[in-house]
Amino acid sequence: MNGPDRSGPEGRDPSENRPGGVPRIPPPRPAPDDSGMLPPVRPGGTLPAPRAAADDPHPVLPPPSAAAPDTGRYEHKVLKALLGAWALSACSAEETAAVEQHLSDCAACADEAVRLREAVGLMHREDNLDLDPLLRSRVLESCLDRRPARIPVPDWAGPYDAETARLDALLRDMDNAEWSAPVRLRWFEGRSMVERESSVAGVLGHLMTVDGAVATALGLDDPLGPSAPPGGTPTARTEAYWQGTGGKPGDVHAPWRRQAHTLVRTLSYGRPDIAGLPVSYGAFALPLRDSLLDRAFECWVHAEDIAEAIAYPYQPPAAAHLNRMIDLAMRMLPEALARRRRAGLAGPARGPALAGAPGRSLHLEVEGNGGGDWYIALDSPAARSSEEGAVAHVALDGTEFCHLAAGHIPPEEAAAGQLGDREAIHDVLSAAASLSRL
Repeated sequence: MNGPDRSGPEGRDPSENRPGGVPRIPPPRPAPDDSGMLPPVRPGGTLPAPRAAADDPHPVLPPPSAAAPDTGRYEHKVLKALLGAWALSACSAEETAAVEQHLSDCAACADEAVRLREAVGLMHREDNLDLDPLLRSRVLESCLDRRPARIPVPDWAGPYDAETARLDALLRDMDNAEWSAPVRLRWFEGRSMVERESSVAGVLGHLMTVDGAVATALGLDDPLGPSAPPGGTPTARTEAYWQGTGGKPGDVHAPWRRQAHTLVRTLSYGRPDIAGLPVSYGAFALPLRDSLLDRAFECWVHAEDIAEAIAYPYQPPAAAHLNRMIDLAMRMLPEALARRRRAGLAGPARGPALAGAPGRSLHLEVEGNGGGDWYIALDSPAARSSEEGAVAHVALDGTEFCHLAAGHIPPEEAAAGQLGDREAIHDVLSAAASLSRL
């Protein structure tokens, strides 16, 4: 049976003609009971709870006694004033219900609410758009798994390639003012820490000039040109650069980046035996294989210095690369300890100094990413270290050991766990810090 036609002209609901074009949705009508009659309405407009059949296994429970919030006591001007707080989700539950009921009736306030919600969306902090520093390595690794490079980068040059790429990404994200930001350089000399202040541009110039020692060994142009000190140490080369035209913001990024790319490209096209080519740093020399690890380590350390100066997060190298950097430092420790002993900065040798003879050792356990176990010869670089000859054991985190070797923390604060000969422990940790330099 059809009910009476409640539509207006042309079958439209008359609510469509309400101001603002916002239709009012009528409240649901109660269903009739078993007799076909509508239940009586109680005073106040509430309906009685439906009756459950005696054999109904799931009787309908009466509604809770808590009254719904009274949203009709808010005037239009009050509700309009609450729109800003509602857009920020700062209203109480009662206010939120009142505002949302009002928005279904008032087209002007509904439009204003939409604009406010869009404005709040613009106020939200944008997600970090910086790429994962390891993304480049992962993409290259995935590509090379599918099709090997025609001219691959040597495996031993991988850490240098990765760290220069990470630093380049950091530098590209800086504005012009940040190139002049002060950077605190730290290293260890003798028995104490040394500090010196430079700028972001000055630190990058330092990296470029010391990398120039590798470029010179490969027959490439020296970034210092004719002003390069003959047989200069890293410190002498850096001072020569700082005293010249270096350090000006924006003048050093492109030359440093071009030199790094040229080095990697030259290594990729080099002879298979190029890894043993000696690279002179004035007071000492390293084979090219180790020199590239040393340069990768310093690139990471100074990238952290730059990131700290401009309040930017920076992560340690990949675990495999970090392990190689730590291994290089471990191999350099016996000679560094011998130099300190000759300078009177370490205790005397207590065992035989014959080449290949077993001697006292220190077990240096590095934990975390890039970690491992190393045994350091204590009495002579030529002596043979072993687990059986260990007289002391030191355990510390991998990143912490690198910060020690970079001269960023004093030896007394480096080790997390120490056991055994206290003099040997102090001498080795101090020798690790002495590996640092400007």
